[in-house]
Amino acid sequence: MKFISWNIDSLNAALTSDSKRAVMSRDVLLTIKNENPDVIALQETKLPANGPSKKHVEKLSEFFPDYDYVWISSRPGARKSYAGTMTLYKKGLDVKESFPEIGAPDTMDLEGRILTLEFEDFYFTQVYTPNAGGELKRLPLREEWDKLYADYLAELDKNKPVIATGDFNVAHEEIDLAHPENNHMSAGFTDEERRGFTNLLNRGFTDTFRHLNKNLEGAYTWWAQRVKTSKINNSGWRIDYFLVSDRLMEDVIDSTIIDSGDRQDHTPIMLEIK
Repeated sequence: MKFISWNIDSLNAALTSDSKRAVMSRDVLLTIKNENPDVIALQETKLPANGPSKKHVEKLSEFFPDYDYVWISSRPGARKSYAGTMTLYKKGLDVKESFPEIGAPDTMDLEGRILTLEFEDFYFTQVYTPNAGGELKRLPLREEWDKLYADYLAELDKNKPVIATGDFNVAHEEIDLAHPENNHMSAGFTDEERRGFTNLLNRGFTDTFRHLNKNLEGAYTWWAQRVKTSKINNSGWRIDYFLVSDRLMEDVIDSTIIDSGDRQDHTPIMLEIK
């Protein structure tokens, strides 16, 4: 099976806008489509609380006519048209969807951050992990989230093996970003966030990309939009992951990063598994 994950940073804009960035986003969607994955996980969809509009549905049908999909958006109590996730899966696949709440602090459970599909032999779950924020204002809440999310995955893993993907908003090791020396107090590379990710892996999960590419440097999934030369100079971070239950790792064929061309921000990642 083949899985792709991408923080699209507004599915809404990609489907409805004619801006230069939206056009580039649609090009990436076509790249994803051409890979013919079984499952596609999208984060930061930024759809309304009531989900895809008629126009969204029409455009999704044009891009992905062979897929069904489930979604969850930010809902009242949280910011409007914020965060949100969507999972598309090939028609004919037998799945049971769920939209977990993990007892997260603040409005995090209302922001549409976790979406899980149960297959016969495994769980596929995606996450859009909360950012620690400017001046690390949300870091204590993020630490709590990390513990609760690790508990959630560990509970799933007791029943069936797990494939977990998404934007985890953390570069785990120094090899996972271009300039670790300058970022130890930056959101996404604090000691607290890195410990949270280590704790998650220690609960029985493997970072598939790093397992297969132990010493590969310069492999990133995100480049800052605000810095025009960040992608040209490959000054990036690897903050998007495919994790699998340790016992699934022997079935992993490949874990790769997909080229998104000139588009900055996140790029898609792909997992192939027996």
